[in-house]
Amino acid sequence: MKKLLIAIFAIALVISCKEEKKASEVKEEQKAVLDIEPISDEVIETAVIYEANIRQYSPEGTFNAFAKDIPVLKDLGVKVIWLMPINPISEVKRKATDGQFTSEIEDENERKKYLGSYYSVSDYRAINPEFGTKEDFKNLVKTAHQNGIYVIVDWVPNHTGWDHPWIKAHPDYYTQNEAGEIIDPINPDTGKSWGWTDVADLNYDNMEMREKMISDLKYWLTEADIDGYRMDVAHKVPVDFFEKVTEELKTIKPVFMLAEAEQADLMVKAFDMQYGWDVHHIFNKLSKGEVTTKAFDEYMVKIDSTYQEDDINMNFVTNHDENSWNGTLKERMPNNKEIFTALTYVMPGMPLIYSGQEYDLDHRLKFFEKDSIPKEKGAYFTLLKKLGELKNTNVALNGGKDAASYKSIPYSDSILMFERSKGKETIVFVGNFTDSDSRVVIPKGKYKNYLTGEVETITPETQPIDAWEYKILIKL
Repeated sequence: MKKLLIAIFAIALVISCKEEKKASEVKEEQKAVLDIEPISDEVIETAVIYEANIRQYSPEGTFNAFAKDIPVLKDLGVKVIWLMPINPISEVKRKATDGQFTSEIEDENERKKYLGSYYSVSDYRAINPEFGTKEDFKNLVKTAHQNGIYVIVDWVPNHTGWDHPWIKAHPDYYTQNEAGEIIDPINPDTGKSWGWTDVADLNYDNMEMREKMISDLKYWLTEADIDGYRMDVAHKVPVDFFEKVTEELKTIKPVFMLAEAEQADLMVKAFDMQYGWDVHHIFNKLSKGEVTTKAFDEYMVKIDSTYQEDDINMNFVTNHDENSWNGTLKERMPNNKEIFTALTYVMPGMPLIYSGQEYDLDHRLKFFEKDSIPKEKGAYFTLLKKLGELKNTNVALNGGKDAASYKSIPYSDSILMFERSKGKETIVFVGNFTDSDSRVVIPKGKYKNYLTGEVETITPETQPIDAWEYKILIKL
């Protein structure tokens, strides 16, 4: 009997050890599945964001083709990828380049080349087959995570395409005219259509629609492990809806939320970052000599008094709207894109790179048709890589919720100079924003010129600064 008990104990011990081993293996497998820690304020402090236009990024125009280049984006210091809408595009009232509907084009081959607007969504829970499959998309997210990069998805909450299932199943989800007909978005100032005739305006007075929308937003967090959203035309959707969205999403995982807007109340509870539209327009005017650096200084004073300390601005010289509709960098900043690009990195906020910008894209990408970007690395790619490295590594350029300080150093209407500081690090930016050579007095001290690598001892004397020349000086 004693021997039998010993044998049973021995067998039980072996089984227990095996079960412990299995439990340990499961924990290790679960740890391996987590390719990246949840997005955090610390990550955002040093981040560069990249807007990915999947259709135009490669000849294939697919998720898989883009995913292959994610390591290249990592080299540029990118920590957040914003994917333009991933959903299928409506075929009903699909637009062509000249503004007409594709249904009005008689030639079938001509009609097929028009792929429609990314922002005319036919199904919030589906993937645009043009880009690949749901598994391809999930692989893209996984690849980004494995490279230390987070992924946010462009969402269109203000309207849907005309063949979205809600159109027939829930017409009450949409804004209707007096005749009970669903309408496209209306400009409240004029009472007339914005011209977005390929989409149907959603009715945010309908609470059921709001709940369905939130459910669809949650879906992609659980299904594909994305890290947040960029909300299209956020200023046209009620603030309280977005506040509810963010609250609900955070019950699943930490998220990063970007608003296509520049609106203070959206930043209180709903969003982490907004568009720096005002300063972008200042860049365009400054590049043409229509305003002076005083406009930038006034802008910085305005946002300091208008927004909360932890609000983040997205700074950019181009994006999908600017490139396709308002012109390339070569058109808008023909001789000076480098100084404005550098400014987006060193001023408070987060810098944006748009697909093709890194390869010095010099043509307007088609919006409704297939196009493609160049892939040749040049001096501008090298500049973005160098700026990205500085943004990633020097706390004096922290631009998140615990941003480095910003101190203007007034000099003249042609010279912009300021200091960023945090901890023991200080960076001074100085730039000549005119077509004429000038002279400037930089605060005395010993600096490393970041772009040249040279150590400079600055004395309180004027020194020359060429037209559109700029310096990023790291205080030693």
